[in-house]
Amino acid sequence: MSFLFSRRSKNNRKGDNIVLPEHIGIIMDGNGRWAKKRGLPRSAGHTAGAQNFRTITRYCSDIGIRYLTVYAFSTENWKRPQEEVSALMKLFKQYLEEALSDFKDDSIVVRFIGDTSAFSPELQDLIHRTQKESAHRTGMVLNIAMNYGSRDEIVTAVKSIAAHVKNGEIDIESINADTISSYLYTAGQPDPDLIIRPSGEYRISNFMLWQAAYTEFVILDKLWPDFTTDDLDSAILEFSNRNRRFGGV
Repeated sequence: MSFLFSRRSKNNRKGDNIVLPEHIGIIMDGNGRWAKKRGLPRSAGHTAGAQNFRTITRYCSDIGIRYLTVYAFSTENWKRPQEEVSALMKLFKQYLEEALSDFKDDSIVVRFIGDTSAFSPELQDLIHRTQKESAHRTGMVLNIAMNYGSRDEIVTAVKSIAAHVKNGEIDIESINADTISSYLYTAGQPDPDLIIRPSGEYRISNFMLWQAAYTEFVILDKLWPDFTTDDLDSAILEFSNRNRRFGGV
């Protein structure tokens, strides 16, 4: 189905009458179950998921998606077995090292959303370098949510706003929805038009709660490592056929 979308979509946002979402969010779920079904350690599922992440990211960039946010590691994921968390940290390190050269010929801007201060100094340095080296690019913005939780994001934003009110920098009567949006990790970006969750789970899992107020959701009964560009096309087709009223009629 991938032939439905072409680079010309970047110009008119409609490829063959298909309306492309400007911002897509993906909850990359099901790596562990994918591995278990194959009698493999959970770490093998995360490795397969990381490889698929590269494929889907490049495809989104190629068809003209302007913003892509992927849920890589939540604030709750620290509760997983230490062995699995350690394997994920090693995988993140490997990915970031590769990303410094992996996307160098792409126009993709790489950003990280979440509290990255919880990671090791080495990982934090790689995150900083990756963001810095891609900042000059002009293509799709890729947000990688690491140690991200939407409730934590909102609490942090509220604390920052309160501090600025206390210091006399913001008038409390001027605070509105736009003010709060401007203090979130995704400040300056449009809210996601479409959030896709592979794995068949029907929950948002603390992902972009504020930003997803009017987001369209597509749930697929397929584990993330098996998610394909055709599946993405199908989700975009479903999105394109929906009537988005944003509370109107």
